[in-house]
Amino acid sequence: MKDFLFTDDLEIKNGDFAIGESDNQHVKDILLASKGEFKLFPELGVGIDQMLATEDAMEWLIEAKKNLEYDGMNVKNIAFTEEGKLNVDAKYKE
Repeated sequence: MKDFLFTDDLEIKNGDFAIGESDNQHVKDILLASKGEFKLFPELGVGIDQMLATEDAMEWLIEAKKNLEYDGMNVKNIAFTEEGKLNVDAKYKE
């Protein structure tokens, strides 16, 4: 999906808003947001900070997959690597 790109703020290139592939940006936003943070879709959001307080991450991974699919993504895989990093293989449906 193409969208405005941002890090801490909107990215500007050549005096205009930068536009580019934004799938990973949307995944990050959904995982970080808690339910209710998206005004138009209050049920969207995973709240990754709440997952840190749990011992079993499987329930959190299921919730993350459901939320990404709700947003229109095709989730092939979502899992933690052996190093403890979150790996998300998901793209928006065409």
